[in-house]
Amino acid sequence: MPSRVVPAAAAHGAIGSQTAQLPPVAAPSSEGPPVSTPRVVVVTGASRGIGRAIAEAFVANGDVVAAVQRGTEVPDGVHAYVADVADAVAVDAAFTAIEQDLGAVEVVVANAGVTRDGLLMRMTDEDFDAVIDVNLKGTFHVVRRASKGMIRLRRGRIVLIGSVVGLYGSGGQVNYAASKSALVGMARSITRELGGRGITANVVAPGFIQTQMTDVLPPETQKTYLASIPAGRFGQVEEIAGVVRFLASDAAAYVSGAVIPVDGGLGMGH
Repeated sequence: MPSRVVPAAAAHGAIGSQTAQLPPVAAPSSEGPPVSTPRVVVVTGASRGIGRAIAEAFVANGDVVAAVQRGTEVPDGVHAYVADVADAVAVDAAFTAIEQDLGAVEVVVANAGVTRDGLLMRMTDEDFDAVIDVNLKGTFHVVRRASKGMIRLRRGRIVLIGSVVGLYGSGGQVNYAASKSALVGMARSITRELGGRGITANVVAPGFIQTQMTDVLPPETQKTYLASIPAGRFGQVEEIAGVVRFLASDAAAYVSGAVIPVDGGLGMGH
């Protein structure tokens, strides 16, 4: 699919101008609003790894998939919209373009994330802020913009990609763990705010997943990690994608504010 570079300036002024109060919450229907097929799905960070697998899963499901990310490399069948999620104006412009090109967004998967690992006493403010800006603030930008269309539709699925590190903790990852644990509070607050409008919000918390990053780890390091996982193996990106697709389905209409670990048992109890 062709990519589209969205000029950030095109959306300037749009954010913050929508100050109207939300309509009163009506009692939800026992059957729920109808779900269109195919749906428009937005996945952030779909160029590789977990995000790519998620985008591919929705394409295979027959949905119309748009990727919002810094680059233009996306799986076959995915529409690319170039924007930095840390830039609220660029995110607004990307969603406006998606809505014009593809239609109203019904599903959003906030997957884009970065790491800047380092011991606490050596971690710089810049390293901390860089992770928070993308993983937490970027997720906020995306779900805030997506929620506007979902409120009008009176239906929507919001899936936030967290991490076992956000629940379990990890030395050298204070910034990353903080950014991922905060997504739990975000999803649960969204659920309380928008649950009556047919919108769900959940967190998927992957553990060690086999990607290019794990493939290059020294054998001894891999062995140490594997020893801590009850399943005795790394997860596959397709296993994350399957859970995300379930949470976006009709079958998960009554699942909201949940944290779904996909970690082979690594973080159980947390």
